[in-house]
Amino acid sequence: MMFAAKSATSLSLLLALAACGGNSEDPVDTATTETPMATDTMATPGDTMTPAETATPTETPSATPSATPTPKPSASATTAANVEPASFAQCKACHSVEPGKNGIGPSLAGIYGDKAGDVAGFDFSDAMKSSGLTWNRANLDRFITDPKAVVPGTKMGFGGLKDAAKRQEIITYLRGL
Repeated sequence: MMFAAKSATSLSLLLALAACGGNSEDPVDTATTETPMATDTMATPGDTMTPAETATPTETPSATPSATPTPKPSASATTAANVEPASFAQCKACHSVEPGKNGIGPSLAGIYGDKAGDVAGFDFSDAMKSSGLTWNRANLDRFITDPKAVVPGTKMGFGGLKDAAKRQEIITYLRGL
């Protein structure tokens, strides 16, 4: 059972990478790349086939329907590629990413581009409501760096994140929510 869960997780990761074009820092020359043969053939260990020799789903119709449906491309590449970064773990202690689900802090779903202090159902400090901020990349970066300096009087009890790369991961993630 654990193998099946790991396989499903691996498959999900591979599909997500395929949907966004994979890792652009690791180009693959498909003309020279060899693909292992399918396990249902009479292949011996070490046998490989070139991509031109491998069958595509349209070339080999299946007599029985597959157990899992073929994934369809998502409507938004941003959503498909928007994977929660590890650096967001400290944010999750107080914030949800589900719309309308506030915790100690407001839900962060869809806040990118919104006015600060304007999440329905959350009781913001007067300082946040009157801050005049709009949550864009620059304002989020400044706020996550040092919330109390950017909005003096905020109720947010977070001391700030000094690592610029981690802040950018969080902001990119928030933008895709």
